[in-house]
Amino acid sequence: MPSKDFDHPTNLSAADRPQTDLIIPATDWYDSLAAAGLRNPDVHGPARHWLQVEGSFTRALQSQCARSFHVEVQHEGFAVPTLEEARHLNIPSRQRAWIREVRLCGDGTPWVLARTVIPLSCLAGRGRRLRHLGNRPLGAYLFSSPDWQRGPLETGLCSRIAPGQPEIARRSVFRHNDRKLLVGEYLLPVLYR
Repeated sequence: MPSKDFDHPTNLSAADRPQTDLIIPATDWYDSLAAAGLRNPDVHGPARHWLQVEGSFTRALQSQCARSFHVEVQHEGFAVPTLEEARHLNIPSRQRAWIREVRLCGDGTPWVLARTVIPLSCLAGRGRRLRHLGNRPLGAYLFSSPDWQRGPLETGLCSRIAPGQPEIARRSVFRHNDRKLLVGEYLLPVLYR
């Protein structure tokens, strides 16, 4: 049974939203690529490579760039995570967290939408840096620190509301002792088609 993430805020209907407005869609999450593949065989196609990248996703994207890679911050600040995200992180449902939504762009084109939910407990001490990443990739911070360990990857099937929006995603929990944060990466079709 998938884990559902349907309480993501959307204020505009699909008809009212400009097609250039890339959003993170509601997503069903599966514990494995095989389980998601039973619902959508596309996860076994060209997207499979990206869904299974083990190391730094940012470095994998950078290696595909002919010219440049950059991060565009779309939203960043304290907000209430979705109910599903709060449950996944074992935090109270109305507790605010630092939420960061970015576009990962290769050669001037958005390839991935990323959403990170960072509970308050992660923002103490050296974790304060997480609030001040700006246009630097989160992966550079997480993979340069031996303290953070990535948990298993989950595969997501997105409820696409317009052409060009993400259809497939992946996410994982990063842990440092009793602290954990959630990183979701939503693949735009232009990346793998």
